[in-house]
Amino acid sequence: MPAASDTPPGATDAAAPATPRPPGRLRLAMGLLPALLGTAIANNPSTAADGAASTYAAARQRMVDQQLIADWRGISNPQVLRAMATVPRHEFVPPEMRPSAYEDHPLPIGHGQTISQPYIVAFMTEQLAPQASDRVLEIGTGSGYQAAILAGLVREVYSIEIVEPLAKRATADLARLGYHNVRVRHGDGYQGWPEAAPFDSIIVTCAPDHVPQPLVDQLREGGRMVIPVGDFGDQNLFLLRKRGGRLERERILPVRFVPMTGTAESHQR
Repeated sequence: MPAASDTPPGATDAAAPATPRPPGRLRLAMGLLPALLGTAIANNPSTAADGAASTYAAARQRMVDQQLIADWRGISNPQVLRAMATVPRHEFVPPEMRPSAYEDHPLPIGHGQTISQPYIVAFMTEQLAPQASDRVLEIGTGSGYQAAILAGLVREVYSIEIVEPLAKRATADLARLGYHNVRVRHGDGYQGWPEAAPFDSIIVTCAPDHVPQPLVDQLREGGRMVIPVGDFGDQNLFLLRKRGGRLERERILPVRFVPMTGTAESHQR
């Protein structure tokens, strides 16, 4: 049933002049126009792709403006903000999650793992104080999004993922999107990547209950490590600085990360 304000079918609105019918050929052309436009769009998929790209770019900028540089969050490093506004986060989540890619929370990526909340990615990256000449080790590749953020800020990124399907997917996605200075390996992150050490900084995106000694050994003198430590529900993010062969620890944020698995589980304290 039409709403009370609608004009009933077949009636003429008395306030509007009747519109004369166009000639037959014009009516035919007008009738064919939607089909012709649909064919044109189908034959030119770049039109739809350009529209989607604009939508995602706008969502990224809103993410930066509302979630990162807002006073209550305070991310201020210009290079980090530029990376967050540039890297297509929606390319690193499952297709059904893409409408939520730029929202202010983590998202599932399969195999019991998640992609971190945008703010946490930006915050941890900023705490690393990345330099263009740096070589960075990441423990917990996940979808590859954090590695992609780092790729535009440093010289090389070495990333380890213990879940093999995620490692393979991240490798393919990073290559497809042009992040050629990222190396991904399937393996146990607790052990690090000794043959590529030392690293200028290390970022860990899963939580052991202590700082793995192999990672400390692979951090260069003067380097920085950002790592969540603790049991699930009682974790803190630490900034570690290696000075004089010793670690200086600073507790910087309460967090909740998936636990580090593999060797970390057998070394629990």
